[in-house]
Parts: sequence; C-alpha cells; structure tokens
Amino acid sequence: MNNQPNMTEKELLTDLLNQEKELVKGYASNVTEASCANFRSLLIQNMTECSDDQLWIFEQMRQRNMYKTKQAMQKDIQTAQQNVDELKQQSGIQ
Repeated sequence: MNNQPNMTEKELLTDLLNQEKELVKGYASNVTEASCANFRSLLIQNMTECSDDQLWIFEQMRQRNMYKTKQAMQKDIQTAQQNVDELKQQSGIQ
C-alpha cells in the first residue's frame, strides 16, 4: 500500500481554495434568486462561512509562499473607491 499523497500540499490547498470560491459564487447566485427571507438568511450565513474559510486557506497559502500577491498602491485603492462611489450615485444606492 502506498502512503504517499497523490497531491502536494500546494495542490491540495489550491483545490480547496478554488472549491471555496465556487461555493461562495454559488451561494451568491442563489441569494439573488431566493424569495423566502429565512432561506435567504441561511444562504447568506453559509456564504459568509465559505468566504471565511476561503480567506483562511488563502492566508495559509500566502504564509507558505504558495500564493503571491502584490501590495495595492494607495492610488489604486482610491480609484477603486471612487468607482464604487460613482456607481452608487448613478444607481441611487446610498
């Protein structure tokens, strides 16, 4: 019997990360279709839990240098915030 894992740690974590991302997308899509307030709340709760799990996996990968990120420039952050603010104004969302 072979006790060697078939996947490396990085492959396993990447697979888990991708699965959590897909779960969050699935929950988000279903939240927009749910008309029952209780069901909608349950979907949002589950989506939040998956999002938290995704972040935890991402942080584990980042700490192990398996997922490289670049530091966001302050200018890019400000531009993104301005874009969101403009969209809110255009759509009437407060």
